[in-house]
Amino acid sequence: MKKIRVAVIFGGTNTEHEVSIVSARSILQYLSPAKYEVIPIQISKDNLWTTQRQLDPGSKQLKSSKSSTTQLTTTAHELPMLDTIDDQKINIVFPVIHGPMGEDGTLQGMLEMAKVPYVGCGVLASAVCMDKPAQKAICQHYGIPTSPYYRFTQHQWETSQAECLKDCQRLCRYPMFVKPANQGSSVGVSKATDRPSLISAIEHALLYDIKIIVEEGVAHVREIECSVLGNDEPQASVLGEIVASNDFYDYDAKYVDGKSRAIIPADLPEKLSAEIRACALKAFQVLSCSGLARVDFLLDNVTNQFYLNELNTMPGFTSISMYPKLWQASGVSYSELLDKLIELALEKSAEKSAIHTSYTPKTDWYAQK
Repeated sequence: MKKIRVAVIFGGTNTEHEVSIVSARSILQYLSPAKYEVIPIQISKDNLWTTQRQLDPGSKQLKSSKSSTTQLTTTAHELPMLDTIDDQKINIVFPVIHGPMGEDGTLQGMLEMAKVPYVGCGVLASAVCMDKPAQKAICQHYGIPTSPYYRFTQHQWETSQAECLKDCQRLCRYPMFVKPANQGSSVGVSKATDRPSLISAIEHALLYDIKIIVEEGVAHVREIECSVLGNDEPQASVLGEIVASNDFYDYDAKYVDGKSRAIIPADLPEKLSAEIRACALKAFQVLSCSGLARVDFLLDNVTNQFYLNELNTMPGFTSISMYPKLWQASGVSYSELLDKLIELALEKSAEKSAIHTSYTPKTDWYAQK
């Protein structure tokens, strides 16, 4: 049986470059060499694309010698041809880039134009889910509970700071969480407990985006996560709980200090667990997701009211990442999960290829114009 040629794209030009490398290392370890011919493609921080031909999946930095690499681009302003590499057709791309310029629909749009199948959500879902205010607005429209929030731009902050602060405090109660609208891994996120810390948090978040979202914190909070897998008939994993080592689950708590804990399955009443899993599936569908997503919730441990926090369309695949761990607890191994994601992507691509892309009018009216 002919092997499927899979290009694994990782790295990227954003703040999650290092996380992407660690995710890619895990994926490269678990893609079966009996089924796949894998081509690792690294995007450097200055946007140079390179194939890594003799790459050790277990190496810490995923580096290889110059003799085993091929430059796909020579300047930061080029885009590579991804339908073929080394004169051989690429069957599918696994885009393991978290955050902007990878998880936000930009890379997905490039692959659509090249007509190359790829793992994960399409352009629309990727873009909407990357933009936290847009994601929340759609979810609220469909009756999915979210905590109160306010969004504004860098321009609004610079021209009417007093109004922005007034609206934040009108719509949200302290503590508040201030976030860049389009970032992941909690980059640029701060907790604000009063007006001075709110101002400081906003200034910090604006270092990472030109749009900000301020959210009201949830009392007696527990952080619950659910992994979703599928296309038209998605499935939800068992739930997991994150017990953060810091005041909240920030970048350091996720990746640096190693003291945060995951409880799988989460210790929740069966009825509440079923409601959260159903909500995860609803969010996945109303946001037009396909392939995979991790859906994060905030739970008030006193009232048992839960709120959708956010949906990640390319969650981490590191050894400590919740997405694969939740599926492992649900009976799907890491390798089986990768097989299924590739299968789902090829199915979705086949469906889309059957759509008519041209229309023949009854008359040649356009030739007469």
